[in-house]
Amino acid sequence: MSIQYILELIGTVVFAMSGALAVSEKDKDQDWFGAGFTGFVTAIGGGSLRDIMLGSYPLVWIQDTTLLYVIIAAIICSGLFYKWLLNLRRTFLLFDTLGISIFTIVGMEKALSLGASPEIAAIMGMFSAVMGGVIRDILTNEVPVLFRQEIYASACLLGASFYLGLEYLEVERNTNFILSVFLIIGIRLLAVRYNLSLPKFNRFRE
Repeated sequence: MSIQYILELIGTVVFAMSGALAVSEKDKDQDWFGAGFTGFVTAIGGGSLRDIMLGSYPLVWIQDTTLLYVIIAAIICSGLFYKWLLNLRRTFLLFDTLGISIFTIVGMEKALSLGASPEIAAIMGMFSAVMGGVIRDILTNEVPVLFRQEIYASACLLGASFYLGLEYLEVERNTNFILSVFLIIGIRLLAVRYNLSLPKFNRFRE
């Protein structure tokens, strides 16, 4: 089992927990099925959407059932340790940041391996990272993360573009992977720390 695969599993766990906890926090009377369903689609939503658009079958979580068991375990832990986990918001921010960073590059590499152009691959990498969170927010009646005034998806897109640039320069793959992941992590954490955001769309409206 490679380190990259372990990190992917960790990212899957965090996304599944974030979905389950979002439902539980929003509706205190939510049952296990509702929380579990939201946790599941949060964890697999981005990768599934990417694979569907690229015509890659079977979907990742169908091909690798380990992901399914990991998601189930994460949801169960979310229910059993609900109060304790809610106190770890900062820790979850770090894990979530790690998750979107890894899934951006992994998703982009898969798109490239399937023959997608670099531009499409970068977008597919971003979709892999953020669309699960978008689905989670929609299901819990929150403003989707893409529409909030914070740097999130744009950090993934910058990291993907950076990866493509280093690949063009023939930088060794593992080195490229690590540098690109750390770039996304750095951008995201700096944005949260200093409350950075992109300019508003209507900023120059008269």
